[in-house]
Amino acid sequence: MENDTAGPTRAVAFKLHYNPLGRLVLTDGSGREHDDVEPIRAFPISDPEQGISICDRTGHELYWIDHLSDLPADVRTVLQAELSQREFIPIVRRIVRMAAFSEPSEWVVETDRGETRFLLGNEEDIHRIDDKRAMIVDTNGVRYLIADVAALDAHSRRILERYL
Repeated sequence: MENDTAGPTRAVAFKLHYNPLGRLVLTDGSGREHDDVEPIRAFPISDPEQGISICDRTGHELYWIDHLSDLPADVRTVLQAELSQREFIPIVRRIVRMAAFSEPSEWVVETDRGETRFLLGNEEDIHRIDDKRAMIVDTNGVRYLIADVAALDAHSRRILERYL
């Protein structure tokens, strides 16, 4: 499905709402409803406001959104709420402690969602995203974002220096 017009005020050829079971429904421009759709960001870390696909339950893309800002406020609000529920990427504010420099090692970190502990499988599970940001992936596959390595306290930066 494509939009016929361009620019930030273009008409959107779909609507989003929740069904009585709480599942997301896309109603396309012809009025056809697609139950249990899932929005997926193409670049959730590097460019979360651009490139969002809305897929049906089998993974088939129903609609592509270039920019969230292109959407009317009501559709954008529903979409952002759904994306925030589906995406879980805690932001590390501080590394409280780590058990040892051998793997696997237990880490205790303070995040934007509170203090948590996890196991780090090996040093390859910590990597830079760009000059400023880094990502830690624990043994369960949970991703932890460090939004600004330089903004961390000295203790946290010293621990990360070994891995970055």
